[in-house]
Amino acid sequence: MKVFVVNCGSSSIKYQLFEMADESVLVAGLLERIGESSGRLIHHIYKSDSAPEPLIREGLSVDHAGGMALIAQLLYDPKKGILNDQTRLAAIGHRVVHGGQEFQQPALIDATVLAAIKRHIPLAPLHNPANFSGIQETLSLFPDVPQVAVFDTAFHQTLPPKAYRYALPEALYTEDGIRRYGFHGISHKYVATTAAHYLETPLAELNLITIHLGNGASMAAIEEGQSIETSMGMTPTEGLIMGTRSGDLDPAIPLLLARRLQMSNAEIDQLLNRQSGLMGICGSNDMRDILRQRAQGDPKAALAIAMYTHRIKKYIGAYYALLGHVDALIFTGGIGEKAAEIRQEVCAGLERMGICIDSEKNRAKRTSPRAIHQPESRLSILVVPTNEELEIARQSVEVVANH
Repeated sequence: MKVFVVNCGSSSIKYQLFEMADESVLVAGLLERIGESSGRLIHHIYKSDSAPEPLIREGLSVDHAGGMALIAQLLYDPKKGILNDQTRLAAIGHRVVHGGQEFQQPALIDATVLAAIKRHIPLAPLHNPANFSGIQETLSLFPDVPQVAVFDTAFHQTLPPKAYRYALPEALYTEDGIRRYGFHGISHKYVATTAAHYLETPLAELNLITIHLGNGASMAAIEEGQSIETSMGMTPTEGLIMGTRSGDLDPAIPLLLARRLQMSNAEIDQLLNRQSGLMGICGSNDMRDILRQRAQGDPKAALAIAMYTHRIKKYIGAYYALLGHVDALIFTGGIGEKAAEIRQEVCAGLERMGICIDSEKNRAKRTSPRAIHQPESRLSILVVPTNEELEIARQSVEVVANH
């Protein structure tokens, strides 16, 4: 059974083709700089008996429609393609960033679902338009294949009202949908499920704190398998300090910027989402560079890391209080999986909470799920590599099987 996963961004298309019998990757690719003359496609074909075969095409000037058509052509190429009429796709899964309040589960795409995704564009103006466009093109190219929308917000739809409501007039919620939605739900669900398997305990019996640290970053408190709190809000700007996003901020600051500096809404949005976070503090949003700069004595880099880990600690304490009992603290995402120094500093000083990291285990480099806590730790500390594409494929198979 083969499942094709598509993730359309505003200027890129990421994709993977899975053989679900063993969840192996057959094809993986990235089309970047869509709409520019410098567009580039990197297409990998994986074979069990050799290293992946890369196909690179430079100087592609294509839009999303042209990009999807090119990807489909490569999949069905008579010489090197993986698909043919005899090996039909069982499903195509699409990552959709915002599903609003309507979607608590992935959905088989039809006209009603497509209209809802389009209706939610104002809630995710940077992401949903590309998601919508990608789905339209894929429906046109693969009209006979069941297609599934997997929503980044769906996992957090189990939040109770006390967690997702803002302390604003009720009409803003009931009429305008202003509430906490949360994001990175596909990743949080995948690592929670993987952690449960690693701990040999049903997910429904576990309380977890999941920490997704990449250029975007978020945390979730998961009680008996369900998200009950998360750090991102109505948009991905709220919460942790991120690569270029400010995270939590006094809401009066944008008003002050508009009044005192005469900044427009667009300029404030650019400031908070593109020029703040680690970038705003020390001039870089690459944690590898920031760690090197700190090692060389750069005080701004040191401050950026201190602020970054301080914010994560605050959320750990808050989520521990909400859950009462925590079985595991889980690090994932590019920084969460690879930056041992960040994990060490996040956990430093939390021993009284029973969070005892093992420095030697933490420094070990492995690509599989692993434990990095000391024997006396009251909870497990895990590093679990995320795999959002595989989670989308799994959910797509489940949806198609139930229809």
